[in-house]
Amino acid sequence: MSRGDMNKISRASTDWLLLAGFCGFLFFFGLAYFGLVGADEPRYAQVAREMLVRHDWITPTLGVKPWLEKPPLYYWQAMLAYSIFGVSDWAARLPAAVDATLMVVAIYLFLKRFRPGFQLDGALMTASAAGVVGFARAASTDMPLAAMLTIALLAWYAWYESESHRCLALFYGFLALGMLAKGPVAPLLAAMIIAIFAAAKSDYPLLWRTLWVPGILLFCALALPWHIAVQMKNPEFFRIFILQHNFARFGTNLYHHTEPLWYYGPVVLLGLIPWTVFVAASLAETIRVWWTERQQMFVSEDALNVFLLIWLTVPVIFFSLSQSKLPGYIVPALPAGTLLLAEYVRRRVTDGESPSTFLIVLHSIVAAAPVVPALMIQYIVLQHRLPWGKAGAISFTFAAVLAIGVAVTLRTKLGFGALRFVTLVPIVLAVASILRLGAPALDSTLSVRPLADEISHLENKPLPLAVSGVSRETEYGLAFYRNQVIDRYESGQVPAGEHLVVAPEGSQTAVAKQVAGRRVSYLGSFAPQGLDYYWVSAVGMREMSH
Repeated sequence: MSRGDMNKISRASTDWLLLAGFCGFLFFFGLAYFGLVGADEPRYAQVAREMLVRHDWITPTLGVKPWLEKPPLYYWQAMLAYSIFGVSDWAARLPAAVDATLMVVAIYLFLKRFRPGFQLDGALMTASAAGVVGFARAASTDMPLAAMLTIALLAWYAWYESESHRCLALFYGFLALGMLAKGPVAPLLAAMIIAIFAAAKSDYPLLWRTLWVPGILLFCALALPWHIAVQMKNPEFFRIFILQHNFARFGTNLYHHTEPLWYYGPVVLLGLIPWTVFVAASLAETIRVWWTERQQMFVSEDALNVFLLIWLTVPVIFFSLSQSKLPGYIVPALPAGTLLLAEYVRRRVTDGESPSTFLIVLHSIVAAAPVVPALMIQYIVLQHRLPWGKAGAISFTFAAVLAIGVAVTLRTKLGFGALRFVTLVPIVLAVASILRLGAPALDSTLSVRPLADEISHLENKPLPLAVSGVSRETEYGLAFYRNQVIDRYESGQVPAGEHLVVAPEGSQTAVAKQVAGRRVSYLGSFAPQGLDYYWVSAVGMREMSH
C-alpha cells in the first residue's frame, strides 16, 4: 500500500470520527436533560407508545381514538426505539437524531463522490445549523421529512450527473419514505424542484427520463401499502389526512397558525445560524453568475449551484403561500443552504481567494451571537429578559472574545480553509451552555415532566386525571408522562369517580362549581407554570360522609 493510499485511509478515518463526534454531541447528547415540550412532542410520543402496546403498525391512536393527522414513519421509528430502550422522552427523540445523522452522512458521501475535498465541510456545516440541531432533538415529524427528502434530492442529482439507475432507485425509495414521514408534500416539493431545474436548463426531456417505471413501482410498493391499509381500517382517513391536514391546512387558517407572507425569510436566516452570512453571500453569487452566464452554468459543475438555489427557494416560496405556517415546515430547505455554502468555500479555496473583511466581521458577530442567550438561558426562560448586570456583561464579553477569535483566524492565510472549524467552536459552546445551564429552567417552565413527577409522588394509588383551563401542551404532556387518557372538563369529560384535576392557580372555586358539589381538596401547586392540582371525590362520596 502506497503512502498516498495510507493518507487517504487516515483522512477518511479522521472524517468519520469527527462526524461521529459532532453528530453525537449536537444530536444525541443530553436528549433527556429536559422533558418533552410543546403539544407535538408528547402527542407524537404517546401515539407511538399506544401503537406499540396494541402491536398495531397501521392505525395511529391517541387516547385509544384514531389519530390520523400524520403518516407513520416517525411512529414506527419511535416504536422501534421504545422496544429497544424502553419508553422514555429521550427514546421518543431518538428517531429525529438518527434521521439527522443519516442526512449528514448522505451529504458527506454525496460530496465525497461528486465534489471531493470538501465533503467534511458540507456535512459539518449542515449538522451545526441551528435549525438542524433544534429539530434533530425534537420528537416530531419535521426532521424525518427533511432527512428523507434531502437524501432523495441528493440521489436524484447523483443520477443526473452519473446516469446511474441505482441512484434513481434511491431517489424513489427515499421519496417514498418522505411521503411516509409527512405525506404528499415530499413528492410535491421534489417534483417542483426538479421541474424548475429542468425548465431553467431548457431540458424538458429530463423530466421524462426521471419518470423511470421501476422507480415509480418502487415508490408505490413502499408508500402505498400503509395508505391503503389505514384507509380500509379507517374510512375517515382520506377526509382527515388529505382534505383537512393537507389541503385545508395549506389553503385556510383552520389550525390558527397564521403568519405574514415574509415569515419564512427570518426563519431561514435564523435556522442557518452560524452560517447565515456566508450562505447569503453564496446565494447572491449563484444568482449573479446564473444571471450573467446562464448557459455556461449547466455545462459545468455550477449546475449543482443552480439546483441548490432552486431547492433552497422552492420550500420558502411554497410554504410562504400557505395560510398555516410553522417553523418546522422550512427544515427541508436548510441543507440546500449549507451545501451551497460548501460549494462556495470549495471554489474560493481552489482559487486561493480570501474572504472580505466585511464578510469576516459580519460572520464573526453572527457566529458568536448565540453564545449570549445560551449563557443567559435561565434568565430568558424564567424572567423573559436579558439581564444587564454582571451576568450580561460576562456573556457579552465572552461572545466578543469569541467573535474576535473567529475574525482573526479567518484573516490569516488559512482564510476559507479555517471557516469550518473556527465557526464550530461558538456553536458547540452555545449548545453545551443550553444543555448544562438551561436544562433545569427549560424543564420546569416548558415541560410537564416535573409536574407529573410531583403528582405521582403524592398518590397512594393511580387515579384518573383531568384538566381544566390549561393549555394543550399541559394536556398532552400529562397524557404521555402519566400514560393515561386525560379528561378535559371544558369538553364535558368530568370523571364520575375519584380523580385528580390540574387547573390554573387559584381555581379551586371554579373547579368546585364544575363538579356539582363534590368534595375538592387542594393538593399542591407547580409555581413555574402557574398550575394547581386538586383531589376530587367520587359522585356521592360527600353525601355518604354526612
